[in-house]
Amino acid sequence: MNCVIGIDVGTSGCKVIAVAADGRILSESTETYPLYQPQPGWTEQEPDDWWEGAVRGLRTVTAGLGGATIVGVSFSGQMHGMVALDKEKRPVRRAILWNDQRTQKQCDQITEAAGGLPGLLTYTNNMMLTGYTGGKILWMKENEPENYEKTETVILPKDYIRYRLTGELVTEVSDASGTGLYDVKNRCWAKGLIEKVGLHESLFPACVESTEQTGCVAEAAAAETGIPAGVPVYGGGGDAVISTTGMGLAVPGRVGVTLGTSGVVASGLPGYADNPEGRLQLFCGNAPGRWMAFGCTLAAAGSYQWFHDALGGGDSFRDLDRLAGEVPAGSGGLLYLPYLTGERCPLFDPEAKGAFLGLSSVMGKGHFARAVLEGVCFSLKHVYDRIADASPTIVSNEIVVAGGGAKSPLWRQMLADIFQLPVRTVYGSALGGSFGAALVAGAGCGLWQDLEEAMKLAKPDGETLPIPENAGVYRAQYEKYLQMYPALKWSF
Repeated sequence: MNCVIGIDVGTSGCKVIAVAADGRILSESTETYPLYQPQPGWTEQEPDDWWEGAVRGLRTVTAGLGGATIVGVSFSGQMHGMVALDKEKRPVRRAILWNDQRTQKQCDQITEAAGGLPGLLTYTNNMMLTGYTGGKILWMKENEPENYEKTETVILPKDYIRYRLTGELVTEVSDASGTGLYDVKNRCWAKGLIEKVGLHESLFPACVESTEQTGCVAEAAAAETGIPAGVPVYGGGGDAVISTTGMGLAVPGRVGVTLGTSGVVASGLPGYADNPEGRLQLFCGNAPGRWMAFGCTLAAAGSYQWFHDALGGGDSFRDLDRLAGEVPAGSGGLLYLPYLTGERCPLFDPEAKGAFLGLSSVMGKGHFARAVLEGVCFSLKHVYDRIADASPTIVSNEIVVAGGGAKSPLWRQMLADIFQLPVRTVYGSALGGSFGAALVAGAGCGLWQDLEEAMKLAKPDGETLPIPENAGVYRAQYEKYLQMYPALKWSF
């Protein structure tokens, strides 16, 4: 029996899965690692922590294959991170992550160098946001010139694991799209923009389509991971994009919501499309000639993790779900704004802050837990409404949900009630980008004919219907939610 390996280099941990030709998940593992926040609004990780997590996960998964033969490996990974490597291909500093907010000045400089937002859109079809890699490189150049001088190549998080597996420095089109320095229309680096901002094209690795082979597992990596030497390795994708591949959402008509550390609302496009005013994130998809439109919030399941760690009082997530489930829809009027690390879509405000509003003396922990879950749903509804306004072709009659948060029946019910749409899960959806990465590997190595055939394995396996009685409560709460950010913006 043949199988493929999907590796997801997430923010909270590295997930590794093995998927058989019939789509069955044969083995899986998740290994966690630290997150560093040296200053408010800064987030960093050690690239070697990712590798150690991947090694532990791969050893667990390969040991549980029961004789199945690995025929391909691919990746998903947190997008936008800056992994700066020296000439020996060693990290010169910790990686600066996707939700880091230190680079507004540099993003403004890049936009100005491009000729303002209209000029920038002609180069990349996307705004330059603080989370993107481009601003991080300029920040390092201006604030850590000694590290910048040591830097020979800048790669993305999942591509560091690729390098450690294969010795090859390569990225692929979906993750490159999130650097802010990539020509999404023509699927190549935006050379003119890179030059205008004072960088050199040699900083950036070769870029391929997601299903292209990017080397083979090297002997040394084989000894560490348990994957046989010579197994082919494929491009993969940035997590916001490849998660939708794992959900089977390559074409318009269905909208996906990913409840990972961040939250993503996404849909496939019929072809390349302009991005007026840069209101959406429009990136290359995982198949040639495919593009994705989406909006990303910065603290979805990350909000619930924060609440669990800071205010949960030792309760498990299951306990918090139980307490939240005992509180009626609307949390008694308590609202939560999930802007813990600023916010990307639809606010584009790195200074935004989180908040609880509407407290009363009768509220307990369950009200807070439910308000956090509802607040994340409101933020995703806010993104969905903006996307629907910008592109009517993306309007859907269902929500397909994925990511770790998709495991929660309570959270799925809230999404159904707030969107007033059926919420459906598909096989493998709770595994997020790792399942999409496995599908890409299988399409690349011929386990399946192509990516479209591979995505047929993402079959529906659950449905949550909206409760009509909750519609009015949530409509009123959502209207209040929309008014809270502009009312509080002055205080941020």
